[in-house]
Amino acid sequence: MGAYQPHHTWAEKQRHPCGQIYGYRMSLWAEHLGMLDTCFKGAESLETVRTVNGIAEENWRRYTSPDFTELQGHLLRYPLLVRAYGKVEPLPGYENFPNVGGKVIGAHTIKIPDQFTT
Repeated sequence: MGAYQPHHTWAEKQRHPCGQIYGYRMSLWAEHLGMLDTCFKGAESLETVRTVNGIAEENWRRYTSPDFTELQGHLLRYPLLVRAYGKVEPLPGYENFPNVGGKVIGAHTIKIPDQFTT
């Protein structure tokens, strides 16, 4: 999703814009990650990416653990590996989702033409 507020831009403010779009983005961080962090102000930063990925990884570990532990928010890592050369495969041991049994990768179908699923 992209959004633009002309009076809340880097050029206008010379700092992180803090309009309604900023507020909405921060509320999404809080909702999905169960927390707010100052790094979220710079959504494009490597620190933010590492923080979000760390929470998603830890939530996946908790979700797949045989012992119940409450998740932080409700963002999970999707159980895929993307190899350096682009091959996509399920995480080892997680070819199917643990709770519902559906395939992580899915399967091609001849019933729905590709142009409807892209």
